[in-house]
Amino acid sequence: MTALLAARAAALPGLAGVPLTGAVYRNLVLSPEAPGADRLTVAADLAVQVAGYDDYPVVYPRRIDLARAGDGWQVEHEESTSGPPALWDLGAARSAAGAHCLVLGLADGPTLAALAALGDHAAPAVSELWGTAWPGRLLLELPATEAQFARLLEADPTGWTGMAAVTVAAPGAPWHTPADRVLVNPETYRALSDFGRQVVLTHETTHVATRADTRAWTPLWLSEGAADWTAYRGSGRSPRQIAPELARDVAAGKLPAALPADRDFAAGAEGIAQAYEQSWLACRLIDRRYGPQRLVAFYRAVGAGDGAGEDRERRTDRLLRAELGVGLAEFTRLWLDEVAALGR
Repeated sequence: MTALLAARAAALPGLAGVPLTGAVYRNLVLSPEAPGADRLTVAADLAVQVAGYDDYPVVYPRRIDLARAGDGWQVEHEESTSGPPALWDLGAARSAAGAHCLVLGLADGPTLAALAALGDHAAPAVSELWGTAWPGRLLLELPATEAQFARLLEADPTGWTGMAAVTVAAPGAPWHTPADRVLVNPETYRALSDFGRQVVLTHETTHVATRADTRAWTPLWLSEGAADWTAYRGSGRSPRQIAPELARDVAAGKLPAALPADRDFAAGAEGIAQAYEQSWLACRLIDRRYGPQRLVAFYRAVGAGDGAGEDRERRTDRLLRAELGVGLAEFTRLWLDEVAALGR
């Protein structure tokens, strides 16, 4: 039995095109069966480690159904029993390697190679601004359909329509492992322009690079705004081009009263586009008034230490004063002036 599963792990269906450091079944538990039974069920953890990218094995709890074959056994069926499925559960995975990224996907080779090229542009662009403390490499996953994208997130597909990509943590990795994978929604991503695709990849790469500085108490307007600000930096696009939905709202006399709340970024939330655009504008404001390195320093200050016992708004106010010399109320006023300027 052990030899059978070891051989299967070495040649897993769907993983032939993926470079691995190793794959192994562990913690095997046989379900009780009558002596001489022709079928057995094994519960096991499948630990898979992608070469050059996974610092820790990614663990998938599996159910493996075995049937007697002559004097031995053969695998009849295997599936995940908890958590999201593996990409290769949905089809034969291929890979495309770049200088700074690896793409695993269920698409054709040219599609994966094109995605790898964008990842290769995004990683050094992010490192230029945020430094090289992060590994400087990306692992991208591209399923074949939006429904598969939602399955890999264990989410309702309707809530993710229009979301081109998301940064996720490897399932089964140690709790301290940061979100390090970018999962791409193929249908939404395909509908974007080349520029839009690059923005999406650079945005998500920023999340990967800043995970060590991002905490539960980091406001989403700051983390999402910093990612968008990094992605659009140096693009030559005007504020109205980058924030068209917000500009239309301002022209119609509909202005926000406060910085976006975390709930405004929930998948499918009304006005989510405006929340991202407002956040980009807030980070652009910091960049324009204080410079990019002050924005980076403020971001890291917010994520530093133990902020769990401090009111988030008070913490943000305190750190704005310490890093930028303005409190939250004054910063919000300056930001609202930037928002209003979109209508002029």
